[in-house]
Amino acid sequence: MKDITLDARLRALEGMQPQRPAEGRSAQPEGEGPNFGDVLKKAIAEVNGLEKEADRQVVELATGRAANVHEAMLALQKADISFRLLMEIRDKLISAYQEIMRLPV
Repeated sequence: MKDITLDARLRALEGMQPQRPAEGRSAQPEGEGPNFGDVLKKAIAEVNGLEKEADRQVVELATGRAANVHEAMLALQKADISFRLLMEIRDKLISAYQEIMRLPV
């Protein structure tokens, strides 16, 4: 089971700092965490995986290959909650971007 809680996402984001590559050095120094884009891509991939798993369990339940309604409902709820969390993060990012664009230069 993957940890998709808000706390886990925030812990992953806390370790990131803006970086400027120095001459002769790579953009990602050794020992530093992943960049923001990588964290977002990973979160989107995890949500997508949960959605696919929920769809698979619903199809199995509907075709009679699985008889455990409880597991299918848990998969659906997990996918729903992770998708809602992703949408809230997206909304916060858009809001932050719009706020930055309103700052005077």
